[in-house]
Amino acid sequence: MTEQNQSSSTVRVFIALAPPDAAKDELARALRPAYEAYPRMRWNRIEDWHITLAFLGELPAATVPLLRPPLAELAAARRPVRLALRGSGHFDERVLWSGIDGDLEALHGLAGEVREVVRECGIAFEDRPLRPHLTLARARRDDPSSVLRAAAGLAAFSGRGWPAGRLHLVGSNFGRGPGPIRYRDIESWEFADGR
Repeated sequence: MTEQNQSSSTVRVFIALAPPDAAKDELARALRPAYEAYPRMRWNRIEDWHITLAFLGELPAATVPLLRPPLAELAAARRPVRLALRGSGHFDERVLWSGIDGDLEALHGLAGEVREVVRECGIAFEDRPLRPHLTLARARRDDPSSVLRAAAGLAAFSGRGWPAGRLHLVGSNFGRGPGPIRYRDIESWEFADGR
């Protein structure tokens, strides 16, 4: 993308944590029966699984660099948050998610600090209450019961704990043509002792 195009373009942005590969693999194994039973659901790619701390929506691309220095500083001052993937549920019978367990107080504190950084950068966003979850799939409009059945099948899942060691600034292609939503790290920063 040329600099001229970039200055007039927008990007859909959020700030998130991502489970490590071992935690994602553990959940993916538990999801195998659901993948087979409900192939028509729109399953998120495992590499895109994340826990959103602040959803900023569509931003001018030129605004995004303002977030980098204060987010890097925030990450450098924070210790990893100990989390686990646990249970499941759904939003409006359309979205299947895995729950988040662990140090939820620290997770909410981190989300609050991230949102304060965004506000201090002068970026307006919809500041919804944090509902920690990891989105797994969306039902097709003609088959909402598949989400309910998949959530029931995953309700007893209890993954091993892990330290969330990096803060991610993520862009997505949501609403930009057909096909699944894709995410890419714009940048990420390791927490203090996050290795």
